[in-house]
Amino acid sequence: MRLALEQAELAANMDEVPVGAVLITEDKQVFTAHNAPINQHDATAHAEIEVIRKASTAIGHYRLLNSTLYVTLEPCLMCSGAIIHARIGTVVYGANDKKTGAVSSLYQALSDSRLNHQPQIISGILQDECSEQIRSFFKAKRLAKKHS
Repeated sequence: MRLALEQAELAANMDEVPVGAVLITEDKQVFTAHNAPINQHDATAHAEIEVIRKASTAIGHYRLLNSTLYVTLEPCLMCSGAIIHARIGTVVYGANDKKTGAVSSLYQALSDSRLNHQPQIISGILQDECSEQIRSFFKAKRLAKKHS
């Protein structure tokens, strides 16, 4: 999760919402990514999607069986869908997202038994640090807007 926090910091430095992701494959390959929708002009460029794309390209297959995804913020509905389709084995996240979270906050997409895959879910890892990173980012944005 610390590596994911570092990725989130990279996103913040690019004026992106600070979300970072790390994916570790079954054979221990490590892939990292961060949010980039603003800079890439792509609404789908969330950290989770970016890291899934990197890993899938590297291994030559879209199924990431038995992999573990670490992400600083609870995945949204779009990212949860990608996690399900990629068949990621375990999802570990830090902060809950009360506005768009689709793992436990608003929806429970990853544990919905009607879907064909349910990864193991581990939440709250470095939750305070993950929450503070996002809270600080938006606080700074509000202050900058107030002073402009």
